[in-house]
Amino acid sequence: MFYIEENPAEVKKADIVGGLASYKEADNIAFPAQQLSKGFKKYFSGKSTVLINGDNNSPDGTKTAFLSAAADIPKIYISTPPDRLGKGYNFRNIFEKAVELGAEAVVCVDADLKSITPEWINYFLEPIYGGFDYVAPLYTRHKYDGTITKNICYPLVYGLFGINLRQPIGGDFALSSKLVKHLMSLEWHKTTFEYGIDIFLSMSAITGGFKIAETGLGSKIHKPSAPKLGPMFLQVVGTAFDIIGKNIQKIKNVGTVRELEKYGLKEMGKPQELSIDRKKLADNAREGWKQWNMELKKCLSPEVYSEWGNIFSRYTIDNDIPLWVKTLYDMIISYQKSPQKSKTVEAMRCLWFARAVGFMNRTWDWSNEEAEEEIKRQAQAFFDGRKYLTGKI
Repeated sequence: MFYIEENPAEVKKADIVGGLASYKEADNIAFPAQQLSKGFKKYFSGKSTVLINGDNNSPDGTKTAFLSAAADIPKIYISTPPDRLGKGYNFRNIFEKAVELGAEAVVCVDADLKSITPEWINYFLEPIYGGFDYVAPLYTRHKYDGTITKNICYPLVYGLFGINLRQPIGGDFALSSKLVKHLMSLEWHKTTFEYGIDIFLSMSAITGGFKIAETGLGSKIHKPSAPKLGPMFLQVVGTAFDIIGKNIQKIKNVGTVRELEKYGLKEMGKPQELSIDRKKLADNAREGWKQWNMELKKCLSPEVYSEWGNIFSRYTIDNDIPLWVKTLYDMIISYQKSPQKSKTVEAMRCLWFARAVGFMNRTWDWSNEEAEEEIKRQAQAFFDGRKYLTGKI
């Protein structure tokens, strides 16, 4: 899939690949590249290592910033064609190159990270070299950061696949060569090549029966994801619903929730501060309901649709966990039958906004720790209520 490749050191073999997927990260990419390099030198000096930047032909000088970053290990730059944007395309290029180089392990981190340290390399690779295939991150995050994770991806992975994987779309992860080759053998849809890539990685590791661990990294400090939330929601949710639909039998066979082995930091520190515009979220939810409520009437059970209608008729948007469980499961069922799947996901976005507002209204004066307990209660409710879905699909 490579469009262009620059390999100044002519690297032909590497034991470990450090990957950075990017688009317009000229101001940020040097720092995580340097930290990856330091980590490889400090903890894996006996291994041959390389940094690979999978880029979307960024016009801002990302390539120059990456290749000129001070690092003690070789670097390779790979880009997609100018008209091909998507985070998943970048990871696909990184994975293809890792296979070509014969890598034993791949570690990927976000190119805008400000909180990465050299120790992250050890936190990720210790479990890989200990026999795990997929290592997901554990962060301290603001109670209102990661609303797609909290309200959709985490409860679905917990509730349907029976895995307590707290950050299934964390953006930073490590893979064994065995899992990389498995991922390359799967069918990648359009949304997988975009922001759907992270949930694709997590759910594919689960459905493929690979060994999964989590590693504590502390606080994640990076650029806010709010500007990307529109396309991100559609691509992440569409990918998740697709994978769920293909794995219903495996889901029906799940009987318990499995805890994962944990590595890395135990004390995670304070989360990144965020500015929250609760009113804007509520306005987006109301506008979306006006636009999409007739479509949602086709997707939701009469009881659930009626309850949402009552919620949007009030001044304050309040909703609870039981309603959200039925809502999300109704949408998954409708998605599998829908002739216009992207339209079904688009219609659901206003309900996701409303759920985020409802969670904020309930937890506004709570501590991060108290809010986290509510997130876990919600995940457990998805597991307890899973027969609502599995009995209808």
